[in-house]
Amino acid sequence: MSHLVERVLDLRQGWLYLIVGGLVFAEDALFFGFVIPGETAAVLGGVQVARSQAHYSMVLLAVVAAAIMGDSVGFEIGRKFGPRLLRMRVLRRHQRQLMRALAFLGRRGGSAVFLGRFLAFFRATMPALAGMSHMPYRKFLFFNALGGIVWGIGFVSLGYAAGDSYHRVEKVAGRSVAVLVAVVVVLGLLIWRVRRHRAERDPEPASTRLLEPGE
Repeated sequence: MSHLVERVLDLRQGWLYLIVGGLVFAEDALFFGFVIPGETAAVLGGVQVARSQAHYSMVLLAVVAAAIMGDSVGFEIGRKFGPRLLRMRVLRRHQRQLMRALAFLGRRGGSAVFLGRFLAFFRATMPALAGMSHMPYRKFLFFNALGGIVWGIGFVSLGYAAGDSYHRVEKVAGRSVAVLVAVVVVLGLLIWRVRRHRAERDPEPASTRLLEPGE
């Protein structure tokens, strides 16, 4: 892994944009995230910007475009091949996580696509699961693009800020983002439970009560 990182950092600009974009694309479209996390490629692109070996706008364009296109390909693969994907050798050891991801997708819909962009396992599998669950592509594309833009800006900027300290920042960022997303998910579930409890306790809409005589 470290050898590959050094090879990426030695690339000239044209090849750098191509390789960084290719790694981000492959993570989502071909499940490469189990081997090379996409945030590593995005951080390395930012590192090269800090070293004056690349342009920030070009690295960001390559990362965001690859993230959106890779997710779209993954979505189409999931839509066409469906449950057969779950029997792939690379996914057999992750059945419990896949079932949880499908349940999360069923509960949260588009927001699960957005949040999935920030967790390595979900980032590699959520697009295919969304296609498998027959989510409308326009809805998927909106949340996919939103997540890709926020994620791309965040990790390329982290690489730029890190400079040569990219190894430490990449590890810390991965843990921090995972904790942040977990907090957001827990808060979302708590809000949902509170609203559901209130709806069960007082199921009649307020607008209906206002129309009742004598009030």
